[in-house]
Amino acid sequence: MTRAGENVDNIKMNENSFYNSFGSHMRRLYGRDIYKVNIDAGFTCPNRDGSIAYGGCIYCNNDSFRPPSCKPVLGIKKQVENGISYLSKRYKAKRYKAKKFIGYFQPFTNTYASVEELKRLYLEALSHKDVIGLAIGTRPDAVDEEKIELLSRLAKDYFILIEYGLQSIYDKTLDYINRGHDYRCFKECLDMTKNRGIHMGAHLIVGFPTESITEMLYMAQEVSRLPIEFLKIHQLQIIRGTPLGEMFEREPFFVFSYEEYIDFVVNFIERLSPHIVLQRLFATAPYDILIAPRWDKTRQQLTRDIEMQFKKRDTFQGRLFTGCSCNLSL
Repeated sequence: MTRAGENVDNIKMNENSFYNSFGSHMRRLYGRDIYKVNIDAGFTCPNRDGSIAYGGCIYCNNDSFRPPSCKPVLGIKKQVENGISYLSKRYKAKRYKAKKFIGYFQPFTNTYASVEELKRLYLEALSHKDVIGLAIGTRPDAVDEEKIELLSRLAKDYFILIEYGLQSIYDKTLDYINRGHDYRCFKECLDMTKNRGIHMGAHLIVGFPTESITEMLYMAQEVSRLPIEFLKIHQLQIIRGTPLGEMFEREPFFVFSYEEYIDFVVNFIERLSPHIVLQRLFATAPYDILIAPRWDKTRQQLTRDIEMQFKKRDTFQGRLFTGCSCNLSL
């Protein structure tokens, strides 16, 4: 059996690692640590402003992940400067000496503007001497050929990662959460983006009441056959002030316990292609707005317990990856 830390299907894992992590991947590319600086450019979403729907996704409250340095009123340049300063104060300042950063356009839909406006915003973020690239969170229905061409041109000189919010491969779930697009739309935008020099990522949420555990695990196999390089996966969080929060308080449904999620995420990663770089394995919303699940664990504890589960089971990313997809109706 291949041990964690050894090559798996030509992917060299970082020493003492059980999965292909973003930090390790970027160190292999650049020979140093690369950190993300969050940027809020003041975008909205097409399923919020009536272009497609109103209200947004039923689980969404961007305050659940926006850091204090990330305020659109400050402008892009100031947010980048504040973000780097915030990271330096949050951790040991010497850790960030001579480090490089990626500007992360995170809240809402960060391609939802004209190409001219996007170019201005992106170049402003890239103008900082320590910013080597961008990560752009968006929706698959908010890109077109012009926007992809803009990113492709930037990708000639910078690391450009576009993160498409998929959330689920199941149309029944996308309808339930008021997503405003279907799975076919996601696959079509991947076809538009691939082979353009742009790194592609996807975002999945597991735990929606529309899906069984078997269906959730199958998503590892399905996304593994898509042309994506990066993946974020985390548990569904029920956030106060959202439609889903109101639904849950009226009629509670299953949410992962801590132990159940630790077991699930290891099962998921075992089935995932070792070529895919994992950017996120869990979410941690502020407790003052979090309804469920309330695990009372730090990021460090979550990471440690996931890695301990890998070690306990003597397993690793891709151990159960088959390289093919089965016939499961989507």
